[in-house]
Amino acid sequence: MIKTIAITGASSGIGKALAHEFASRGASVALLARRLDVLTDVASELQQKFPAVKVVTLSLDVADTDSILPALQTAKSELGGLDCVVANAGITGVNKTGAGDFRKDQRVIMVNLIGGMATVDAAARIFREQGKGVIVGISSVSAFKGIPGSAAYSASKAGFSSYLDTTRIELKKHGIDVIAVHPGFVKTDIAPNMDKYPFVIPADKAAREIVNGILKGHSNILVPAMPWAVLGRVMPLLPDRVIEKAF
Repeated sequence: MIKTIAITGASSGIGKALAHEFASRGASVALLARRLDVLTDVASELQQKFPAVKVVTLSLDVADTDSILPALQTAKSELGGLDCVVANAGITGVNKTGAGDFRKDQRVIMVNLIGGMATVDAAARIFREQGKGVIVGISSVSAFKGIPGSAAYSASKAGFSSYLDTTRIELKKHGIDVIAVHPGFVKTDIAPNMDKYPFVIPADKAAREIVNGILKGHSNILVPAMPWAVLGRVMPLLPDRVIEKAF
């Protein structure tokens, strides 16, 4: 059972929705993100809806990797324990290859991949000391097949999924479960044009499915399960012309 949880990127989108979903099930939540003012508003919402749940807010930019472990340690201290860490912080980055601004791609890799890896590593350090814990990494179905125009984003998610798969094997002996989440098209603040894609679901529905999968101990969660349980296997096999036409 997860009673205490820390979520990065909790100010909006899937992170915020996960905070609401876990709180609705009685878990105390540490909200971590860059925008502390927005986190304060999210915390107020949670306290009003779930007054019995403890909520703390901490400023964190996962691109500053040295700050992640101290932030999670503070979250553990303020919550009175830490059962689960969700590495959710991420950014999108539409950028045409060779268009002249590679810094956009660098930022995507730094936040989504390096920041995600550093969050998992910091959580693993805490959980190895206590002999148990659950680490959840939010990847994407774009890890299965890259999306044209978002090459760095796709690469960051493919790399993160590979990292999660490997650390799952490595950390099992330490009593740590590592779960990879691959959302499909989820309507959030950072991706306002999602309606043009198929099978779009709202963030609250995605969060509900994710939490159900976490509590059931699934190592790989696709959201929504259908059609992505099928499409996730098919996507790597699709020819380039199909991907080009779809996106």
